[in-house]
Amino acid sequence: MAETRKNRWLIAAAAVGIHISIGSVYAWSNFTVPLKNMFGWSDSEVALTFSIAILFLGLSAAFLGHYVEKHGPRKSGLLAATFFGIGIAGSGIAVLFESKMLLYLFYGVLGGIGLGVGYIAPVSTLVKWFPDRRGLATGLAIMGFGFAAAVSSPIMNSLIESVGVANAFFILGSAYFILMAASSLYLEKPPEGWMPEGYKEKVESGEAKPRMDLSQLTANEAVKTTRFWYLWLMLFINVTCGIAILAVAKPLAMESIGIGTAAAAALVGAIGIFNGLGRIGWASVSDYIGRPNTYTTFFVLQIGLFFMLPHTTNALLFQVMLAIIYTCYGGGFASIPAYIGDLFGTKQLGAIHGYILTAWAAAGLVGPMFAAYIKDTTGTYAGSLSVFAGLFVLAFLISLLIRVDIAKLRKQKSSEITVKV
Repeated sequence: MAETRKNRWLIAAAAVGIHISIGSVYAWSNFTVPLKNMFGWSDSEVALTFSIAILFLGLSAAFLGHYVEKHGPRKSGLLAATFFGIGIAGSGIAVLFESKMLLYLFYGVLGGIGLGVGYIAPVSTLVKWFPDRRGLATGLAIMGFGFAAAVSSPIMNSLIESVGVANAFFILGSAYFILMAASSLYLEKPPEGWMPEGYKEKVESGEAKPRMDLSQLTANEAVKTTRFWYLWLMLFINVTCGIAILAVAKPLAMESIGIGTAAAAALVGAIGIFNGLGRIGWASVSDYIGRPNTYTTFFVLQIGLFFMLPHTTNALLFQVMLAIIYTCYGGGFASIPAYIGDLFGTKQLGAIHGYILTAWAAAGLVGPMFAAYIKDTTGTYAGSLSVFAGLFVLAFLISLLIRVDIAKLRKQKSSEITVKV
């Protein structure tokens, strides 16, 4: 195959373009009050729209992962742009018809399918373009998803105030479709065995060793392994506990350090930046300390933080602790594709990533509901945070168990290499 002329950093920028569009789902709350005021819908009726979208993100990532592998990132990205663009723009039609069901269908189902395909489409491609810096590459794209709410929120508010809710949906849907489609058109897989120029020279001179994936499995082979389910459980626990904190951070801050509503909202917004920073930061760190060490670090940190958080009354310490939790939450998402590549290879990374993301869909339902249940029954969030700290102990043990599996694989691989030699 002829050497490609595509620039891998522009490939990464195209991936960010897709993720910063679909990540706007995290800014859904901007529509909550306007929709309630217009139609008299309850909080739970409006919030269900977001829940459906996250559910279909997980389902579509799982079921359409094979489509991504078969048809490549460009077609998959365009499919995501179509679903997400129609989903957001169609929500404007739902508003005009004053229909909750249409809103659930457009934003929740169609938008959610666009979310799932758009989330995984660029990632497996990026891993192949950055054999030397897997964590950095996936961290860049997934950072876009984390920062998207900060970018989208002021735009959404401005549009709602100036042109109304329906027109805001029409404009946003069109804009996201254009940005995602343009980004998708630049996406392309590198030629087989491609390596960046400087890195290729280092490998040839023996200065650098290319990372050897422990196996090359299809998605259906991967789900039959113990290590797949170790990864699934680690992501599930990290997201369950993290998303529960995201859901209750504002009232938790008011309860713990006694600040007002406006100050708590501002604090949550400011600390939310660490969600995005954690995605690029931890994923980049994982290139140097390894994915197993990165995940073990997540859990060791959070065991202590979740135990201490509800008992912390010092405002500065509370904010620092919350910021670290947010980085670990984002870092878990960003490091998982590179971890998948290390353990299962890049043969069907997108499809395996899709299967793993069902942990996100499950956690999105479990985490906030459990935190709310404990608050309702005990009158405080302290109980749920102690349970989450206990879950992190379990995650820590799993992060050690997976190392046993990895050690066996390494031994097996080195034996195969010795036999060949």
